[in-house]
Amino acid sequence: MTLQYRAYLLGANGIFQSAEAFEAASDAAALIHAQKFALRGNVEVWQLDRKIALLTAALVEGAGKTSIERASRRIDLS
Repeated sequence: MTLQYRAYLLGANGIFQSAEAFEAASDAAALIHAQKFALRGNVEVWQLDRKIALLTAALVEGAGKTSIERASRRIDLS
């Protein structure tokens, strides 16, 4: 069974710039899928009306790091 998710790209002012709808089997799978959007900036991942996480990108050229702020813990994905 897959669940419906959305990845929202945030602008510098914190306002949503674009959204991508996708399906994933779990929250963890959704976060992995949404990492590719974090290359362009910060991304909020939602499952219906439930915010899953904020993916923050290291926007320094060549850094290639993405981290997730989920609940009260931070996870590095590099």
